[in-house]
Amino acid sequence: MSRIGNKPIQLPAGVTVEVQAGNVISVKGPKGSLEQVVDQDMIVEVVDGVVSVKRPTEQKRHKAMHGLYRSLISNMVVGVTEGYKKQLELVGVGYKAVASGQILELNLGFSHSIYMQVPAEVKVTAESAKGKSPIVTLESVDKQLIGQVCAKIRSLRPVEPYKGKGVRFVGEIVRRKAGKQAAK
Repeated sequence: MSRIGNKPIQLPAGVTVEVQAGNVISVKGPKGSLEQVVDQDMIVEVVDGVVSVKRPTEQKRHKAMHGLYRSLISNMVVGVTEGYKKQLELVGVGYKAVASGQILELNLGFSHSIYMQVPAEVKVTAESAKGKSPIVTLESVDKQLIGQVCAKIRSLRPVEPYKGKGVRFVGEIVRRKAGKQAAK
């Protein structure tokens, strides 16, 4: 029994969900609109402002998809009403970030600058204050897309455990290792 899949999704005011041909779910809200293709076997119903996802059988495959598609639709509803926001912190001497439009320029301790084209659906800003690490803020209605962009930025300079330098989320705790001095 899927506890997640059985929970109904309450639609806030101003949000509409439509099930189109081919099991394409489209969600429209004040911040934008999103679409998701749902497996043909899953049954998605919208009744009186409540979205429910049902599975046809008790097969293992259907049980797995049941909770997955319910979570994806729920994330879409939250995205078009509130949106998603992630902040990345660049920790290291000389690390800089500059956002101009959809181009993000990063200086991460390499001999060259890294220019990254951010998708149009993601709004990017960079701020740096004297004495603090630069912070890159990403905002979007699509949870999956914003997570993918964050993962790409983090992969450019992963956090290392000895000095703690690299790209990390704001508030992320990095486990630090003792260096060679600890062995003596």
